Amino acid sequence: MAAVETATSAAPKAPTPTGVAARYALALLGLADDRRATDPGALDRIAADLEKLADLWRGDSTFRAFVADPRLGVAAQRAGGFALLEKAGIGAEVHNLVGVLIANRRLAQLPQVAAAFGAELAARRGQQVADVISAHPLSPTQRTQIAARLTEAGYSGVKLTEQVDPAILGGLIVRIGSRLYDNSIKSKLQRLQYAMKGAA
Repeated sequence: MAAVETATSAAPKAPTPTGVAARYALALLGLADDRRATDPGALDRIAADLEKLADLWRGDSTFRAFVADPRLGVAAQRAGGFALLEKAGIGAEVHNLVGVLIANRRLAQLPQVAAAFGAELAARRGQQVADVISAHPLSPTQRTQIAARLTEAGYSGVKLTEQVDPAILGGLIVRIGSRLYDNSIKSKLQRLQYAMKGAA
């Protein structure tokens, strides 16, 4: 991966979540903290449930379409969403979160809430967060390879967050701390276009 933007060489720090998604994520973290007194595994369980939903969103185009469809009413979203949660074995806390998102007409924010939760949890645990944008959902092998490359580059305890953006055409964009590694086909084509203009 070639660095195309570097603001500082200092050790990257996970960003503080902001916006609507962050508010839901931080509220869920607060709930997990409250539960830990009587349920020490609550935080890890909630994180695992959100990761299940994030994996489902990344790998299932039907689920992505369902989450993003603004035409669905609250009743339809509850029926479809809760059925999926039960099938996936999602626990009560994340089940309730999805219910609140549906009630507030913010179900489309679910992927961002999961990412914000993961980023804040990683920051608490001293991990570094790498935001990975790909044209297609990553496979487990690709995730392992990306984590290994980042470790080789000097980043330790890296947690990946993923976004799918078909507009980049192929390749990857990875942002970790202040560094941006852009190996997308879209950027390569743009650089080629600029080079051709310069040679004209």
